[in-house]
Amino acid sequence: MSPVNFEQAPILLFWETTKACLLACRHCRAEAIAEGVPGQLTTEEGMRLIDDLRTFTPRFPVIIFTGGDPFMRADLYELAAHARSYGMPIGFAPSVTPLLTREAARRMHEVGAKAVSISLDGADAKTHEGVRQVQGHFFKTEEAVRMLVDEGHTVQINTTVMRSNVEQLADIAALVAGWGANIWEVFFLIVVGRGSQLEELTPQENEDVAHFLFDASHYGFILRTVEGPWFRRVVAQRKGLDPLEDPAVVFDLGPLYHRLSARLRELLGEPGNSRAQSVGTRDGKGILFVSHDGEVYPAGFLPYRLGNVKTDDIVTLYRDSDLLRSIRSATFTGRCGECGYADACGGSRARAFATFGDALAEDPACAYQPVPILG
Repeated sequence: MSPVNFEQAPILLFWETTKACLLACRHCRAEAIAEGVPGQLTTEEGMRLIDDLRTFTPRFPVIIFTGGDPFMRADLYELAAHARSYGMPIGFAPSVTPLLTREAARRMHEVGAKAVSISLDGADAKTHEGVRQVQGHFFKTEEAVRMLVDEGHTVQINTTVMRSNVEQLADIAALVAGWGANIWEVFFLIVVGRGSQLEELTPQENEDVAHFLFDASHYGFILRTVEGPWFRRVVAQRKGLDPLEDPAVVFDLGPLYHRLSARLRELLGEPGNSRAQSVGTRDGKGILFVSHDGEVYPAGFLPYRLGNVKTDDIVTLYRDSDLLRSIRSATFTGRCGECGYADACGGSRARAFATFGDALAEDPACAYQPVPILG
């Protein structure tokens, strides 16, 4: 299989169709509100955005309709059908609210959804609802996932790792497997939006979690990360490890890894083959984000404005931005600039920007001390 050319087109385009959402989650990047705000792309502007995406070659990006809650837009299926009329792959990232009905699941199927993602931020009601701020939401989330699976959807569960839920990650993995989800996507917290109220993990804890996630990838579901690209380094390191060697000893992992790994075995038993996904995307390299009002950013967690789809050509913004070219060529400073995994991983550009005001700086959440790039 030939490598993907990230210079010409992203793999994923996230469209924040609205800021409106019936939830008020504590870690919300969008700082969603109960109603849409002035300036939201109109139906006509949304159609034009989809038209413009046709000029991405050699492939169309997957359009992820997100928010807020995309179901808060009355024209959602009209927009989705327009994208599908061109053969564009689409996915949905709805909130678990009364709008996510079986009828909605069937309509998503009819319009050609590639996947549907649902958020789960705790292994029990207390933890999950502490984030989601809605009583009874944990049970409703399980109902929603099982209903979507029953309707034949490829279901992705999104979990944001934070101080309040990190000890429950093995139990969440067991729920992902038990509920029948196909993908577990784990987000490493970036201090933007409402997420700035929450506490990130230390670099060593992030390392422990990344190794645990590699272990978890052996239990039947695809596993990938967001804003934790060092997971791809860990995947490469672990796949090169002699099966008789103990990763905790070889990589000097901490007590968090020991606890999570032991709990995972207790809950799910002997592992199978790894389904860790390690495609070398990052903010601005294979990923692009369009906000509710048409502003274009390298990713939803990286608020570096590239332009606006109302006035600028989105293909040109992606291909010709000096920042995105530097990101795609792994032209970084600090440890990320010296690292032999710079292209495969590259660190979180959003976290570098949030910490240093420089999207090309090193990722402070990574514990790895790199072997310098030679040549």
